[in-house]
Amino acid sequence: MHATDDLPITGRLSLRRFAADDFDFLCALHGDPDVMRYVGGVKDRAQTEELLHGRVLPYYEAHPGLGCWATLERATGECIGMHILNHIRGETHIQVGYILSRPYWRRGYATEMSIALLRYGFTQRKLAQITAITDLPNRASQHVLLKSGLHRNGERRFADPVLRGETFAWFERDAGDWLAEDRARRIGTDAGVPA
Repeated sequence: MHATDDLPITGRLSLRRFAADDFDFLCALHGDPDVMRYVGGVKDRAQTEELLHGRVLPYYEAHPGLGCWATLERATGECIGMHILNHIRGETHIQVGYILSRPYWRRGYATEMSIALLRYGFTQRKLAQITAITDLPNRASQHVLLKSGLHRNGERRFADPVLRGETFAWFERDAGDWLAEDRARRIGTDAGVPA
């Protein structure tokens, strides 16, 4: 049984902790050049094992309520990718993000769970701010982050070598502003007005 940490559930998606037996799934995800194009490039089995056992699994205990979780399609139970709410490597900033297997692109899943994680981060984890980064050419992910309610605020570089010394598009939002907008969006949706 995989722990859920009272994680967000949406109409179509749920999250759970990764476990050692997810290694083959992660190898397939990290081995797809299209999926990994904007997230550091393809990772081999050794790199994936290091990521899983060196960062993902220990992070759950080190930072309760935060992490990198398996994203599940509720209708099928299939693991379709991952969503994160964790520290940007080497930073104090908490980021939201995702990687989805190609068959699950363009279904609104990235936005749906990103919004749920932002709500969870601001309400359950009491985070004051949540950020996100994307490669500069990754327009699709930038669009998802904007639809999720984050605001683009320039570009940033990070010292951690895993981030390759590249410049990233920087997104952020403070809790009060995001939650006020989320309440208005939810009231509009409940009233039959498209959000």
